[in-house]
Amino acid sequence: MSDVIDRESAAKMNIDQSMYDFRYDENDFYRNDPGLTEEIVLKLSKDKNDPEWMRDFRLKSLKIYNEMSVPTWGPDISGLHMEHIATYVRPNTTMKNSWEEVPKDIKETFEKLGIPEAERTSLAGVGAQYDSELVYHNIREEVAKQGVVYSDFESALWGDYADIVKEHFMRLITPRAHKFAALHGAVWSGGSFVYVPKGVHLSFPLQSYFRLNAKGAGQFEHTLIIVEEGADLHFIEGCSAPKYNVANLHAGAVELYVAKNARLRYSTIESWSKNMYNLNTKRARVEEGGSIEWVSGSFGSHISYLYPESDLVGEHARAEFTGVTFAGKGQYLDTGSKVVHNAPNTTSNIDSKSLSKSGGVCIYRGSVVINEKAEGAKSNVSCESLMLDEISQSDTIPAIVVKNDNIDLGHEAKIGRISDEAVYYLMSRGLSEDEARAMLVRGFVEPVSKALPLEYAVEMNNLINLELKGSLK
Repeated sequence: MSDVIDRESAAKMNIDQSMYDFRYDENDFYRNDPGLTEEIVLKLSKDKNDPEWMRDFRLKSLKIYNEMSVPTWGPDISGLHMEHIATYVRPNTTMKNSWEEVPKDIKETFEKLGIPEAERTSLAGVGAQYDSELVYHNIREEVAKQGVVYSDFESALWGDYADIVKEHFMRLITPRAHKFAALHGAVWSGGSFVYVPKGVHLSFPLQSYFRLNAKGAGQFEHTLIIVEEGADLHFIEGCSAPKYNVANLHAGAVELYVAKNARLRYSTIESWSKNMYNLNTKRARVEEGGSIEWVSGSFGSHISYLYPESDLVGEHARAEFTGVTFAGKGQYLDTGSKVVHNAPNTTSNIDSKSLSKSGGVCIYRGSVVINEKAEGAKSNVSCESLMLDEISQSDTIPAIVVKNDNIDLGHEAKIGRISDEAVYYLMSRGLSEDEARAMLVRGFVEPVSKALPLEYAVEMNNLINLELKGSLK
């Protein structure tokens, strides 16, 4: 597979035009040289004004990256060549806390994506990243007065919470986790730091939005969230990119720490362009009585490797994963989740749904590990796949490891197509065939829709409608 997707190939991939497919020129932007060398990493570290420990961490990660092999068990990513990827693209602006101060073209980008409007109506704070840097960041005053910290990651390296950041940075996702975790450790840029103090419950979500506008570039933001004992947070992550005829790369990292009796809901709507290699890594650590809830919608990218992991380390810790993946022509989306039960009476529930059309491939790859310490653990896994035509593909690859007899475990997998009987029934009630099939698809993904705030559920349904347009006959 070539690193360049030419126009003919792009046409064959039937890449959809959508609300996310717009771009602006990189006027006066800075981008580093393509590739990955020690000189590039050191230059990036200097440009970012890293503390010494972070510079050393980047260099160690680079060494690990060069030592590790590319994963061979998943989709083919031989079309991704790091020598053609610019790992750092900086827009010609500094971070602002007022939309009026953001450069016009960048501001227009986020207005088209609805971010300023969402901030005004339903969010406690917003971070907006454009290529490799945050260009806007703000938190409501009343939220900040509760002691909640929500900042760009670079500021957190030097602020009052610098020691906490150093203590937690890439401890859940180490550079040795896999080759692209090591890559992230070497060239990360941007992202958010969130700290919610003990007992604080946020009434509105926080949101970070990542827009990759540059061509032939990578985005490597780092998100670190710490929710202290008894606190409650809903964090939303959105991401998108315009389409190009060359490969782009996303290899971010998300580390979530959920303390005793705390709750964190982490919602993601990913609408990457279909020239994107999405190799993101997400992991949560949950203490006694704590809860992590993943809500995930994956609608873009050429190839994805994405498996959020929950490590349940305290008694009565809980993890829930609710996700939907939609693969169209030219897409191979390998997604799923992992839960590790490491304490007594822990609970996990996984509800994964996928849709494939026009030859798209959806793979559910899940793992549940119940270790010796996890007496009384309960886990339930449900994977359902819906193929919308005869040429698409869907598979489930569960991996279940049980080292304890005193547990309760259930697993269910279903793969099928839209029922002709159900379509006929709805048509008998006055719907057209396309309307009937679209209604059945929306019903299929309803568990994810109802788990999202209203405006994001609407966005997800719009994405589904775009993907379904003209494909259900």
